[in-house]
Amino acid sequence: MALEVLDLASQARFSAGQVVMTTGVDELVRQGRLDPVPYLRRHLHGDWGDLDEGDRRLNDVALQSGEDRLFSSYLVEPGLKLWIITEWDRSVTTLLLPSEY
Repeated sequence: MALEVLDLASQARFSAGQVVMTTGVDELVRQGRLDPVPYLRRHLHGDWGDLDEGDRRLNDVALQSGEDRLFSSYLVEPGLKLWIITEWDRSVTTLLLPSEY
């Protein structure tokens, strides 16, 4: 995944920093149940996924100010959501399941 993330960086609206995933996401990837790359690409391009308008606005403000974290939520399949959070300083982007928050 690292090479693909580097490939995405040139087109991103913000820096992902170090990209990490929780054990739950890692397990789904290993089982072949989740390919996180398309969701990470969407996140880095400012497509916040399945958020309400208020949360989208918060992300847009944080993107401009650089003073808050960026959060996306994607429905991968019924019963499976992927969350992606980029820290306020853009040093780390974490892929996680809601149950791991």
